[in-house]
Amino acid sequence: MIEAVVFDLDGVVIDSEPVWEEVRRGVVAEFGGTWMPDTQKRLMGMSTPEWADYLAGELGVWLSPDETAATVIERMAERYRHHLPLLPHAAATMRAVADQWPIGVASSSPAVLIDTVLTALDVDVRVAISTETMKRGKPAPDVYLAVVERLGVTPGRCVAVEDSSNGLRSAAAAGLIVVAVPQEAYPPDEDALAGAALVLTDLAELTPEAVARLA
Repeated sequence: MIEAVVFDLDGVVIDSEPVWEEVRRGVVAEFGGTWMPDTQKRLMGMSTPEWADYLAGELGVWLSPDETAATVIERMAERYRHHLPLLPHAAATMRAVADQWPIGVASSSPAVLIDTVLTALDVDVRVAISTETMKRGKPAPDVYLAVVERLGVTPGRCVAVEDSSNGLRSAAAAGLIVVAVPQEAYPPDEDALAGAALVLTDLAELTPEAVARLA
């Protein structure tokens, strides 16, 4: 029996990865860093402290990690205030699932951005946790384990909905039943995708009936 469903946010509920990439690229260029070919792929799933350290360290941004994080998050919040890039069917799917099971959010976004998205969605999300509160971001299982614990459910009876390689690995490592909804622009690695119990082309396919069958 399924006990709960936990959603990732970026790439699953909102089409934010292009926005994150554009904003981070801009900060890196503006403050003396160098964007590498594999940078965006490496960043996906990192916690705020992890990606801020990466931009300020390996990419050579001359701001401190704290200043780097603050600059990027402020610019992301400004972009969201002008336009929140919700993915098609996200709100309707989450509401339909929330009618049947408690739902949570396990996201690498900062809490302030999570709150902005959830306020706009107006969905009954019982628990929402950012990896910025964790020692390790995705692909470590920490954030999923924290959400499951707060929900009071068993990991093996909880469904995780993810899109990225690190997100899929994180949910699988935490012992959740993994549903993958890959983004064409940022496809996950085959080994990460192999751990998914179900692979969807669109979030609209995540009906309550599809969730129930995962048990």
